[in-house]
Amino acid sequence: MAIYFDSIVFGPIRSRRLGSSLGINLLPLKGKICSFDCVYCECGWNSEGHSDNKTPTVEEVREALRSKLSECHRNNIPVNSITFSGNGEPTLHPNFPEIIDYTILLRDELFPKAVISVLSNATMLGRPGVKEALRKIENPILKLDGVDRDYVKLIDRPQNPNYNISEVISHLEWFEGNFILQTMFLRGVVEGVEVDSMRSDLLEGWQKMVLSLRPREVMLYTIDRETPLSTLEKVSVEEMEQAAEPLKEAGIKIRISG
Repeated sequence: MAIYFDSIVFGPIRSRRLGSSLGINLLPLKGKICSFDCVYCECGWNSEGHSDNKTPTVEEVREALRSKLSECHRNNIPVNSITFSGNGEPTLHPNFPEIIDYTILLRDELFPKAVISVLSNATMLGRPGVKEALRKIENPILKLDGVDRDYVKLIDRPQNPNYNISEVISHLEWFEGNFILQTMFLRGVVEGVEVDSMRSDLLEGWQKMVLSLRPREVMLYTIDRETPLSTLEKVSVEEMEQAAEPLKEAGIKIRISG
C-alpha cells in the first residue's frame, strides 16, 4: 500500500537517520511526482494516486513551515532536522531554491541548532539553482544506487530517457565531497531479471565510484517497508557492512540501516 504525506509540513517524526525530523512535502498531497519510479518506493508507483497534481505555492510552503516551527518552538518540541522528502522528488518544485533560502532564514530564527536536510535522487542537479541551493544546507542527501546503466534502469526506472549516470556523477563531483551519498541495497526479480546489489561487478563499480567522489558520509539502507513490487528482498546488515569495508578503510564515514 502506497504511503502519501497528506500535508505540506508533517511531524516531527523520529527518524532513524536524522533524529527528530520535521518533514516538508513540496509535492502534491494526494499523489506522487518523481523523476524516478523506483521499484522499492514506499510512495508506490508514479501512476497511482494522481487525483492531485498541484504542487504547493511558495507562499503556502512559507505559511505552513512558519506555523509548524513556531508551534514547536512555543511547546519546546525538539527539531533536529528540517527535512525535504515527501511524495516524490523535492527538487522538481519550480521554486525549490527560493524555498530553501526561506527555510534557512526561518531555521536561523527559531531553531538555529537544527540542520536542513534534502533527500534527493540527484536527477535535477543540472537545473539552474538546484546545486547551489543544496550547497547552502547541512545535509544534501543525494541518491545513486549504482553505476551500471541496466541495473539502475531496472530498479530506479528513470522517467527521462536521456538520464545519464556519468552526468549525475559529474554533478556530484561539483560538491567536492560535501554531501551525503545514499544507496539502496536489495535483491530480487524485476521484469523477469534477477537483480542483486551484492553482485560482484555491480558492487565493485559502486565502490570505485564512492572512492572517487569521497562524500563526507555514505548511507546504506535496505527495504524497510512494503514495496510496490513484491518480488524484492532485503540485504542483510552484515552484507552491507562487507560492501562498505573498503570505504571504511579509506576513511569514509558509513552509516548502515537494516
